[in-house]
Amino acid sequence: TGYLQCLHGSWEIPDPHTQLTSAWYYVGQTWRPGKYLRNISPGARMLAAGMATSSVATARSCCIPSTSGRSHLMNSGASSALGRSGTPRWQPSVRPAARQRGCAIRAIAEPAQRPQGSSSAPVGSVQVRLDNDSEEGYTVVHLEADSRPGLLSSLTNAFSDLGLEVLKAQVDGSSGRIQDTFHVQTADGTQVSGADALINIKRSIEAVLKAKPGAPKHTSKRPNLLMTAGVGLTEQDEGFRKKEHLYGLMDTYIKNDILSIEESIVNHVEYTMARSRYKFDDQEAYMATAYSLRDRLIESWNDTQAYFKEQDVKRVYYLSMEFLMGRSLLNALFNLDVTGAYGEALAEMGYNLESLVEQERDAALGNGGLGRLAACFMDSMASLDLPAWGYGIRYQYGMFRQSIVDGFQHEQPDYWLNFGNPWEIERLNVAYPIRYYGHVSVSEEDGRQRFKWNASETVTAVAYDNPIPGFNTSNTINLRLWAAKPDTEFDLEAFNTGDYVQAILSKQRAETLSSVLYPDDRTFEGKELRLKQQHFFVSATIQDVVRRYKELHTSFDAFPDKVAFQLNDTHPTIGVAELMRLLMDENNLGWTQAWDITQKVFAFTNHTVLPEALERWPVSLMEKLLPRHMQIIYDINWRFLQQMRGRLGDDWDRISRMSIIEEDHSGEKFVRMAYLAVVASHTVNGVAAIHSDIIKHTIFSEFYELWPEKFQNKTNGVTPRRWLAMCNPPMQKLLTDTLGSNAWINDLNMLESLRERADDPAFQAQWQEVKAAAKQTAMSHISALTGVQLPANALLDVQVKRIHAYKRQLLNVLGVIHRYQAIKDMSAEEKAQVVPRVVVIGGKAAPGYDLAKRIIKLSTAVGDVINRDPDVGDLLKLVFLPDYNVSLAEQIIPGTELSQHISTAGTEASGTSNMKFCMNGCLIIGTMDGANIEIGQEIGFDNMFIFGAETPDVEQLRAERPSLKVDPRFESAVNMIRNGAFGWADYFDPVLDNLSGSNDYYLLANDFPSYLEAQEAVDKTYRDKAAWTRMSIMSTAGSGFFSSDRCISQYAAEIWGVEKCTVPANL
Repeated sequence: TGYLQCLHGSWEIPDPHTQLTSAWYYVGQTWRPGKYLRNISPGARMLAAGMATSSVATARSCCIPSTSGRSHLMNSGASSALGRSGTPRWQPSVRPAARQRGCAIRAIAEPAQRPQGSSSAPVGSVQVRLDNDSEEGYTVVHLEADSRPGLLSSLTNAFSDLGLEVLKAQVDGSSGRIQDTFHVQTADGTQVSGADALINIKRSIEAVLKAKPGAPKHTSKRPNLLMTAGVGLTEQDEGFRKKEHLYGLMDTYIKNDILSIEESIVNHVEYTMARSRYKFDDQEAYMATAYSLRDRLIESWNDTQAYFKEQDVKRVYYLSMEFLMGRSLLNALFNLDVTGAYGEALAEMGYNLESLVEQERDAALGNGGLGRLAACFMDSMASLDLPAWGYGIRYQYGMFRQSIVDGFQHEQPDYWLNFGNPWEIERLNVAYPIRYYGHVSVSEEDGRQRFKWNASETVTAVAYDNPIPGFNTSNTINLRLWAAKPDTEFDLEAFNTGDYVQAILSKQRAETLSSVLYPDDRTFEGKELRLKQQHFFVSATIQDVVRRYKELHTSFDAFPDKVAFQLNDTHPTIGVAELMRLLMDENNLGWTQAWDITQKVFAFTNHTVLPEALERWPVSLMEKLLPRHMQIIYDINWRFLQQMRGRLGDDWDRISRMSIIEEDHSGEKFVRMAYLAVVASHTVNGVAAIHSDIIKHTIFSEFYELWPEKFQNKTNGVTPRRWLAMCNPPMQKLLTDTLGSNAWINDLNMLESLRERADDPAFQAQWQEVKAAAKQTAMSHISALTGVQLPANALLDVQVKRIHAYKRQLLNVLGVIHRYQAIKDMSAEEKAQVVPRVVVIGGKAAPGYDLAKRIIKLSTAVGDVINRDPDVGDLLKLVFLPDYNVSLAEQIIPGTELSQHISTAGTEASGTSNMKFCMNGCLIIGTMDGANIEIGQEIGFDNMFIFGAETPDVEQLRAERPSLKVDPRFESAVNMIRNGAFGWADYFDPVLDNLSGSNDYYLLANDFPSYLEAQEAVDKTYRDKAAWTRMSIMSTAGSGFFSSDRCISQYAAEIWGVEKCTVPANL
C-alpha cells in the first residue's frame, strides 16, 4: 500500500525475486535490523537519495515499533510538503552524495497501485473506524484524513497517551490523503473493551487528525506589551500605530511543528551560513540547528526583557568570574520541550540528533564547582521566573584543554570559539570604556571636592548575550559576557610613521584581558592581569546596570529597590569601589548617600574555609592599576575603623585584625578583598551548613560578633533539569512513569515518595535495569577515552573534581595500591570472592600547582602497572579520565555506582558533584565535610559510607600527627611508591614528603584505616544487590533538598528581595 524511502542515504536491495521477511536500516553509523518490516516482495520502486532506483520492493505491511519505544517512522508527504509557494527553485536530480547518512523509514505519498475499494472521501474529511471483530486479540483502527508532515508521529504518540501499544500498521499516504490501519492492544495485551473507552479513543484520534495542518503544538500569540500599563502611548499616537503595526508582523511565536523546524534549519544553512541546502555536513547541520533554536530563544528573550522593563521590577545581577555552562543544544531543546520535534525533523532531513550534539564544544567559561554552580543558578532563576541577569567574561580560550601524555598533564589552549558560537548574540552597540592606570585630580565644584580619574589606558568591553531558557515557562533570561576590545581598533598614526609593532600592540593588550581564565598569578604581571580582568568585567557590568536603571528613573533614590548584586566569591568585590566611583564621580552623589546605596545592593557568597584562599591584592598594585579605587577603599576602611573604635574603644589588636588594609611583618600592605565584601554587603552567606558555621567562628569571627544578623547559610544545589532529567533519559522515564507526571522536574521533593518503593522487588528490578544501561554507557565512554578495556561486571567507582591536596585524590590512590597488594597476595579461591572494581579519577590541576600535577602522574603510573598485571586481571582497574568537563560528567555520572567525596573534614565548603551523583542513585563514600553532612541528613547516613575524623577533632589531630602510630597498611602503600614499584620514585618524593609527620596537613595517615573499613563495607553491600539497590533508591528519593531551585528560592526571598515575574502567554 505504500513505498519505502531512504533519505539521503542508500539501500542495499537483495535479489528482487527473493521474498523478504526483514530489512536493515542505517542509523547513527550503525546497521540495525528492521525487525518490524514484514512481507516485502517484488513489484514497487525504492527511492534513494531523492531519485528512483532500478531495485524495487513493495511494503505490503509496514509494522512500526510499539509506542512505548517511540517510533521514528515518519508519515507520508513530507518531501512534497517542503515545497514553497511562489516561483519554484531549481532542484538537482541527484543530491550530491558527500557522505552516507542515517536513514528514516517512512511511507510516502504514491502507491504502485491504488487498492480496490479505496475511499473517495473529499479532501478535508476525517474518518475513524474502530473494529474489534475482524482480528482476534486486536482492536483495529481504520483512519482516513489529509496527510501532513509529522502526522504519523502524532498518531503514535496519541496511542501511547491513551495507553495503547501499536503492534503493526498499514500506512498509505496516497495523493495527499492517508489511509492507515493500526492494530492496537491495551497494556495487558488485550483488545480495548467497553463502549466508553472506544468512543474516547475515536474522539482523541479524530482530534489529532483534525488539527490544522502545520499548526504547532506550542504555537501561541506573543504578549502585546503595548497593552500593558505604563507604556505612555494611546491609540491616537503615531508611535502607537507604528508599534502596533510592528507587533502585528510578528504576533505569534515561531511554530514548532516538524515542517516549520525543517524549514528553519534549512533557511539558516542557506541564508545564515551561505551553504548549499543540498550539501552540508554534521558540523554545519549542528550550527544551523543551533541558530534555529536561538531564533526561538530570542523571541522569548525579547519578550521577557520587555516585560521586565514595563513592570519595572527589581532585578538580581549575579556576578561571577566563571560560568561553566557545558553544551547548550540539548539543554535548550529540553527546556523548550522540543527535543522530540527536532529529533524527528533532523531524521527526516537525514541527520541524527545525537551526532549533532557531539559537534558542540563545551563553552570554556569556567573551571570547577564555582562556575558550574553559577550555571545551575542561571537555569533555576530562569525556571523560577525570576528577573535576573548573569554577568561574566567571554574567555577566548577559557581555562585550558587538558591532555595526558605519558601520564603527565599538558595544558593546551581550548579553542572553543574557533568555529563560532551560534548561541551568543554580539551586541556591538552595548560597549563601555574600562579605564586603568593614570592619576586622580581633585577640584572644587559648588563647595564640594570633585575627583577625576585621568586614566592612561582604556579598553572597551563589548557585550555578548547568551539567552538562558527556563523549563516549563515562557521566560528566558540573559547571561551577558564581556569581551575586551581596543579603545581604538588600530593605531593609524603609529602605522603611518613606521611603528608597525606599536600599531597592533594596543589591540593585543586589550584582547589579552578576556583571553584566559585565571592567568598564572605567581608573578607580578600575572597578578596584574588577574586584577585587570576582575575590574574589567565588574566595571562593564555596573555601568550597564546603572545605564539600565537610569532609563526609567531620574534619581538614585529607588536604586536599592530595583537592583541586587550577588558577588559569587571575592573575585567581583572590586565592584564595591567601582559603584562608589560611578555614583560619586560620574553621578555627583555624596559619600553618605553613595555608601548607603552600596551597602543595600551588595550581597556576598563566600566559597572557602581556608584563610590562604581568601583573595588579597598588594596595595602597590592597586594604586598603580586602579588609583581612584584605592582611594575609595582607603576611605571605606578609615570610616569603618573609626566606627569600630567607637564600639570597641582602643582595642587596636582587634581593630587591626578587622582592617580591610593588612600590613605584613615586612611592612608590605595588602587589600583583603573578602573583608571589603563583608563590610560593604548587607548579607554574607556560606554554601553548606557546616561551612557557614565554620566561617562564623574562624575567618570572619570578628565580623560575626559585630554583625551576627549579616550571616546566613544557603546550601548549594544543582539543577535537576540538566543533572537528572536531561542527562539520564531512562531514569527520567522511570521516575515520570512511577510518579505519574514529570512535575518532579520542577519540584524535586516529589521524589520522596520513592522511599515507599525502595524495598519493592519489581521496582528494584526496573531501577537496576536503568542503572545498568547507564553504567554500560559510562563504561564505554571511559574505555574510549583511556584505551583501557573495562570489565562490565565491576563496581564503577568514580572521583572527579579539581585536583587538590585537600580533596585527597592521593588517599584514593593509596587505597587502590592497598587493594592491589591484597589481591596479589590472595589465593585463587580468595580472588573468586573479590568484588571487581574500576576506579576512575579525573580533574584538572592548576598550571602552577606542582603537587597536584605529580598526583596526576602518580595515579596514571599506578594504573599502568595494575592494568597490565595478569595476577589481577579484571579484578581491579585504575584509569585517569583526561579533560574532565560538563559534557563528560553528563555521560559518566548517571552510570556511576560509587562516588568518592573524601576531603579532610572542615576543608570543603560544600561540593556539588556529590549532589549530582546522589540524584542519579549513586552511593557516596565520604567524610563528614561540606554538603556530605546534609546529604546524610536527607537520605539517611545508613545509605552512605562515612569515615574519617570530624571537624572539631582536626586541629588536635594535626598537632598530634608527628607522634601518630601509622597504620602498617598505609606505610606499605607509601613504601611501594618510594621503592619504585610504579616507577618515577624520585619524581614522587615531594608527594610522599607531604605524608610524613606534621607535613601530613590533610591527615591522610589518620583517616586511612577508617577509609579501608568503609571500602570493605562497600564491597560487602555490593554483593547484596537488593540492599545496594535499596540504598540507591533512597539516595535519589532524598535528593530533593539539593535542587538549585530550592537554593535560589531562598536567595530570592531571604537575601535579594526579588519576586517572580512571569511573562504572560498573551496580553
